Amino acid sequence: MDLLAGEYGARNCEPTNRPLDVLVETILSQNTSDTNSGRAFSSLRSAFPTWEAVSKAPVDYIADSIRVGGLNQIKAKRIKQVLGEIQQRRGKLELAFLGGLALDEARDWLRQLPGVGDKTANCVLLFSMCKPALPVDTHIFRVSKRLGFIDSRASVEKAHTLLEALVPPGKAYQFHVLMIEHGRRICKAQRPRCKECVLGGICPSYDGFVESGSSGAS
Repeated sequence: MDLLAGEYGARNCEPTNRPLDVLVETILSQNTSDTNSGRAFSSLRSAFPTWEAVSKAPVDYIADSIRVGGLNQIKAKRIKQVLGEIQQRRGKLELAFLGGLALDEARDWLRQLPGVGDKTANCVLLFSMCKPALPVDTHIFRVSKRLGFIDSRASVEKAHTLLEALVPPGKAYQFHVLMIEHGRRICKAQRPRCKECVLGGICPSYDGFVESGSSGAS
């Protein structure tokens, strides 16, 4: 991580202390860009003053407010289901109590919500509370395989467990952010820019990409 931090700058986690917001934001981020999911979240909050109002609203109203984010009917139904489940289990719409639980206990609680898997649960715990949970997105999954951090045959689900065990707890946030940055800029899915890669000297995939001519121009 020192090489990536030197290239892109060190990143420190600052908790948002808004776990319910992060949960909904993560649902909205699925299969769309950060820009569109951000717009959808802002539109949702403008349309409904509280999460209680969202939970009581018809699915079609919620869907209309998040249309810009894509898959709005599916996401609206999921948001309403999740809010309803939290209300039923907690008696109120809040997730701050997760901060007082051990990581695995907090994650298990979240994974019992409709449609919430490892990535979504880890996003909530990492970004809202700086717990050492490690969400694995497509960039982290790809770069980790190329670097040999995980086996090429590992599933995304298995990657969460493997990488969380590999990365020191205090480095989870920095690992997550820097690996995504590197995946977007250099270690792209198609024609990775290997000759510009600061990790070229330690990457087991470097020679293969360069010799095959499948890496991008430097």
